[in-house]
Order: sequence, then structure tokens, then C-alpha cells
Amino acid sequence: MVDRVEGMADAETPEVEAEELFAVADTHAAESEDARLKALLEAVVYVTEEPLSLAQITAALAQPRERVQTLLDELVAEYDKPEHGVTIREVAGGYKMTTKAEHHETVRIFVRNLKPPLKLSLPALETLAVIAYKQPVTTPEIMEIRGVQGAGVLKTLLDRKLIAEAGRKNVIGKPILYKTTKEFLVQFGLKDLSELPTLKEFEEIRRMAIDGETPEAAPAPPAEQS
Repeated sequence: MVDRVEGMADAETPEVEAEELFAVADTHAAESEDARLKALLEAVVYVTEEPLSLAQITAALAQPRERVQTLLDELVAEYDKPEHGVTIREVAGGYKMTTKAEHHETVRIFVRNLKPPLKLSLPALETLAVIAYKQPVTTPEIMEIRGVQGAGVLKTLLDRKLIAEAGRKNVIGKPILYKTTKEFLVQFGLKDLSELPTLKEFEEIRRMAIDGETPEAAPAPPAEQS
């Protein structure tokens, strides 16, 4: 009887080993697919100029939202390691590849040597700050705060898509309201308006602009990949 039981156990061994082999193969296949998707995810985030939302990435890869979020979190963690000079972070409601904060100054100096930086005049910078902190705000309110006329400056900011109309204020004359745009967040490397520099930091921006330095430098926008 004992011999029979032992024989049955021996007979079942190949089946158990086969199941284990199939399980290992499935695991390796899943890991290989995750690695492929993560590589695609990295490429998609790298190649696009605008921040990509989770919904856009999910649609592009045709994968479940939860799986994409997991792989994206893993990718973000990998790029957070000190051996990487770039990182993936949330900007303006999406994900974007940028240089790390500790490398901003060195990268700026390098980029400035390649091409002239895009500059904002001091009046434009002041007007943009008023809109950013007081939005939505009207032209008369902006002029009251700054103490000068600024129609030309508003046009410049509108042309650069840093601000946009936000309806009209329900007062006599119904003046146009202005607010900052997604492009504003992208240009200054902000996740949302809660990351706006403090008034003290803005005064430093203003001082640098007066001294002839690039006014956009103080909020430390990450250098963008092309």
C-alpha cells in the first residue's frame, strides 16, 4: 500500500513541475511586457513638448489606467535616483520630463550660450505677476495696482499665450477678466498655482530684471527636452 502511494506521488511530480514552469514563464512574460510598456511610456513623455495627462497616456498606450499609473510611478521613482540628470514630474496637470532642480543653473548657463533667452520686459513681468496673484483680474484693476497704463503689455502676454480672457466682470462696463494659462504653468515649471513663488521671491525676480538678468530665471523653470 505504501509503495502504491509513493508511486502515485511520483506520478504527480511531473505535473506539478510543469505547472511551476508555466507560472515562471507567465511571470517572465508579464515582466517583459511591463518593461516594454515602461519603455514606451518613457518615450511618449520624452518626445512631447506639452505635459501629458494620465488619460492621454492611457489612451496612447491602450492600457488600463491603473496599470499605466503603476508603471508611471515606477518610472518617476527611477528618474528620482541621483544618477539621473532629468526627472519626470507633474506640470500643469500632466507629466513632463525636465532637468532636476539642482542642475537648473548649470543648464541655464549652457542654454544661454547656445541661443538668446526668451525675455519678458519688466512691465510685462510685473503685469503677469499681478494677474497670477489676483486672477481673475480686469485691466483697470491691473493699472490701479501697477499705477501705469498697460494695454500694450497685456497684448504681449496674450500673444505669448501666458494669459487669456476669463469672461467679464459683472460691474458697470463689464470689463474683461484675465487669468494665467496652462502655457504660463509650463513656461515657469509649475504644477499648479499653489507653486507660485512668494512675494519675496518675486521681488528677487524683479531685482534681477532691473539689473539686466533674465527675469524668468528666479522661479527656476526646468530646462525642456527637445
